[in-house]
Amino acid sequence: MKRYVIAGVGLLALAGALGIGSRMLGKEGGTTIAPKFEVDPFWPKPLPNHWRIGMTIGVSVDAQDHVWIIHRPKSIEARELHLDSKQAQCCAKAPPVLEFDKDGNLIGSWGGPEKGPWMQSEHGINIDYKGNVWLGGNGGIGSDPEYKDTYIDNQILKYTPDGKFLLQIGKARQSKGSNDTENVKGVAQTLVDPKTNELYVADGYGNHRVIVYDAETGKYKRHWGAYGNKPDDANPGPYKPEAPPSKQFANPVHCVALANDGLLYVCDRVNNRIQVFKTDGTFVKESFHEKNTLAAGSVWEIAFSKDPQQKYIYMTDGENSKVNVMLRDTLEVLTAFGDGGRVPGEFYGVHSIAVDSKGNIYTTETYQGQRVQKFVYKGLAPVAKKDQGVAWPTKK
Repeated sequence: MKRYVIAGVGLLALAGALGIGSRMLGKEGGTTIAPKFEVDPFWPKPLPNHWRIGMTIGVSVDAQDHVWIIHRPKSIEARELHLDSKQAQCCAKAPPVLEFDKDGNLIGSWGGPEKGPWMQSEHGINIDYKGNVWLGGNGGIGSDPEYKDTYIDNQILKYTPDGKFLLQIGKARQSKGSNDTENVKGVAQTLVDPKTNELYVADGYGNHRVIVYDAETGKYKRHWGAYGNKPDDANPGPYKPEAPPSKQFANPVHCVALANDGLLYVCDRVNNRIQVFKTDGTFVKESFHEKNTLAAGSVWEIAFSKDPQQKYIYMTDGENSKVNVMLRDTLEVLTAFGDGGRVPGEFYGVHSIAVDSKGNIYTTETYQGQRVQKFVYKGLAPVAKKDQGVAWPTKK
């Protein structure tokens, strides 16, 4: 299991020369120390109304530690929806946006095309510092046979917490590519910087860039591609582990995560890399993870630990069915938890990740995983194994 870091400064060599390397690398007395987690198999509580959820492709935690998810009702198997089709007593589609309290009780639900502007295929949810709800979408070909491009969801939607429509950036079927400043194309994730009220967008499934808008007006600010370059929509061909690093983002550009120190982390999923930028688009460094991973790639989404320095990164790897625990300054993987499967603590398509004020992790799963899970923060602990497997609760 190799991990590669490329940066303008030899950080590790410098740390060693100064005699501070072991502390920086999450080690104390030669022992690797990292956050420890255990799955909570009783969170969330069962949904009401015989509701089912589909591919669960976004999670966010608000200021009250309420956990919000978004799922794709259209992805639920028809045989699970015989209440909807009036063939049996179970079951029915849950609304796409669901809000849980910290104990796992469902306290809010809304959304869908019958309620206002919507997308063909839901993707990503973010609750900003004002409590507003931001949604993306990556609906593709087949949803509308008259539209010949790949992704028809060329918009971002903003709502109040109770589902009142506020703002739309971009219009469906209108994208002109990665240098179109008025439309997006298959948005994967958004975030709002509370210092500037700017909206950062991982754009995405059809485009090859990060783009920034004013979160109040929707006015365009700036955009960039890999390494801070102007994005290019030329087809780079399939990812090859032995090839030189691509000069452009692949599809999808799957996450944006802004740290307290102003560094922006971007998931180039299929290229198996994280790229780090300043907020003006200046490239800082990159790292590669599980570089031989093919298919959907290894770098899916990122969240930060809740200490003031945000020392750790938690990164979902949906292809290898785990969550990596990493040092943020070096991007070194300290340990990982999870394994493929369906029992609590296992993953199938682990997709999105968020952290509450107590340091607990929440993950969602796409494909047929179709759920949200909670992993309870148990403090810092020595790392016994690089790959921990299922983070099962310890016996009392």
